Amino acid sequence: MATQPIVLNDKTLHPPVGYGTYKVGFVPASASSAAAGNAQPEGAVSAADCVQQALEVGYRFLDCAQFYGNECEVGRAIAASGIPRADLYLASKVWTTTIFEGPEAVQRQIEKTLSDLGTDYLDLYCIHWPVPGKHVAAYLQLEKAKAAGLIRSVGVSNYAVEDYQELMASASVKPVINQIEINPFLYRKRTISFFEQEGVVLQSYRALRDGKAFSDPIVLKVASKHAKSAAQVLGRWCVQQGFIYIPKSVKPDRMRENMQVFDFSLDEEDMSMLNSLTTPAALETFRQLYIKCVLRDTPNAGKVELVREQLTID
Repeated sequence: MATQPIVLNDKTLHPPVGYGTYKVGFVPASASSAAAGNAQPEGAVSAADCVQQALEVGYRFLDCAQFYGNECEVGRAIAASGIPRADLYLASKVWTTTIFEGPEAVQRQIEKTLSDLGTDYLDLYCIHWPVPGKHVAAYLQLEKAKAAGLIRSVGVSNYAVEDYQELMASASVKPVINQIEINPFLYRKRTISFFEQEGVVLQSYRALRDGKAFSDPIVLKVASKHAKSAAQVLGRWCVQQGFIYIPKSVKPDRMRENMQVFDFSLDEEDMSMLNSLTTPAALETFRQLYIKCVLRDTPNAGKVELVREQLTID
């Protein structure tokens, strides 16, 4: 099946599949992981090596972020690959701490990311979380960076309907992307429908749920039917819904497997079963994560009273 790029609302082209660099060679200190820290585990493969392998396998869209703490290593892999810049799609995101500090800090981070990745422009740059009282000013700085040619497209991540509505009351450039967690176990139909109607394409992170859904009976039933892996079924569900799919692995064989989602289709029965896996408990878990993360790592961390009360979670 064709792997045609997706046309964004600013008429730029976005690859349908990318390589996620979160926790690749580095685990951020505030990550939800027992192994969190500034160093990779002994014997672990470096981020540069992982990204170089991903590029060799065929990935051309790299999903990066300030928070991931490895952009310098990603830049080393890009330089070593010899792949022309025009053949790559490089995306990054600015973290809550910098958003909280204000527009000048955001601009400095954009320039640092450009330097770390070894490029003079980014294909996409996003606000990582809608920090209350701060995210709009940060986004307006992205608009300025776009006008200056440092960013080709601007986007957001983890935005609820209400965050987007607040943003668009001040923004002059519509985001091309909203990167949110999407998989059959967190399929927020009302939110997804809203952004699709707005012409904002959805990027899916945790499309594979960090492997936690690979033993789900319904996923395994569909996988057996098509002689595919659980990961390939989840990835196929994602691209078949029209979402940009960003799998992550540090193993070359899994990198290849995760990409192989365009040689089969899920039928109506498959999609219906997978579409019904989101529970009220999963939506409530999302709500709690949102409340925590919009202020994560900032001086206001834990001040729940600062987080919006009206929130579309489904």
